[in-house]
Amino acid sequence: MTSSSRRRAIAVAALLAAAIPALAACGAGFDANTNAPYAPNEAGVLYNGDGPGKAYGKNGVMIPQAFILGPDSGQELAAGGSAPLYLTLLNSTGTADQLTSIVPEEQKATSATVQSPIDLQPGTLAKTPGVTIDGLKTALRGGESIKLTLLFKNAGDISLTVPVVARSREFATLPPAPTATPTAPPATGNPVPSDAATSETTETTSNETPADAGAPAENAG
Repeated sequence: MTSSSRRRAIAVAALLAAAIPALAACGAGFDANTNAPYAPNEAGVLYNGDGPGKAYGKNGVMIPQAFILGPDSGQELAAGGSAPLYLTLLNSTGTADQLTSIVPEEQKATSATVQSPIDLQPGTLAKTPGVTIDGLKTALRGGESIKLTLLFKNAGDISLTVPVVARSREFATLPPAPTATPTAPPATGNPVPSDAATSETTETTSNETPADAGAPAENAG
């Protein structure tokens, strides 16, 4: 390891370690970011591989926090709607990178909106404001998960499974997720007259006198 690589590794480790006390003090949420072993919440973390060889991060990109914000407890996000995606990214390489787009698994959502490329400067935490998962295929209540593929300019494609968390506890202060607009019910046939209108019409009809009721009958001859 060169001296520059060693300094960069030390800086990245120090940055992650500095976030741990903040997490312990103020909960998890989107503003408290740290490595997975210290994260007491449902937020996901990027690991590469399994077992003893499991590594934190992939292709130089570390993701200490990832979650999709669902509805408030006891509610649901309707199918067809959108849900905000919160990622915290860390570029552990010595070269700047960009997150250019995100692709969700097709069974769970149709697309993801990334308003503009998100810059990842070396050794600096980056977040993903305004990113949403759109066209949900099923309603979300919290507790589900969606596999996402993140497309980076230099790091390439990185996939991870991101949990859906309910907007409660440490996530309760985040803006609520948007919901699908309900469709107005179709118009029916002719309106049914009210009882009052029917009664009034009946009374008027019964009080009317035929025009020829009191007229004398004309002589046939």
